[in-house]
Amino acid sequence: MQGYKNVERIKPSGLELVDKLVGVQRVTKVTKGGRAFGFSAIVVVGDGNGVVGHGLGKSKDVASAIAKAIEDAKKNLVRIPLLEGTLPHEQKGKFGGAKVFIKPASPGTGVIAGGAVRAVLESVGVHDVLSKSQGSSNPHNAVKATFNALLQLRSAAQIAKQRGVSLETVFNG
Repeated sequence: MQGYKNVERIKPSGLELVDKLVGVQRVTKVTKGGRAFGFSAIVVVGDGNGVVGHGLGKSKDVASAIAKAIEDAKKNLVRIPLLEGTLPHEQKGKFGGAKVFIKPASPGTGVIAGGAVRAVLESVGVHDVLSKSQGSSNPHNAVKATFNALLQLRSAAQIAKQRGVSLETVFNG
């Protein structure tokens, strides 16, 4: 989450956070004694009202990997600007080989997104959005690309404050 302007970090205390499991992978380490199996889990947590975070957990068993991922996600909570159940503007995000395009939609459209992108957008609390995931479908990179796009979003109030003008000037030119 480093390198983004206007990123508001959130403390998890006092929030009703809901976690969504994005993916669990079985990983193998080959040693001289044979194969050692472990698990890695990626989880997205959010309050459904603009606060969201993602985390990665690794362990020898699935349950503790998921628990570690949830704890990690709670440490990375950020606030995303929303506008009446959708996004303020369209945005592209990229991480590794994954590219994500998210676009605001009219009320009643629903969340048009697949896999990892859907989990992130639902956790944020977006109800109407169009999205396209291109390139890699790796859930780790797709989640991070979606976060990259969401963290670049700016509300009209933020733009007015940055420019030092009123909200009316932003809309009327």
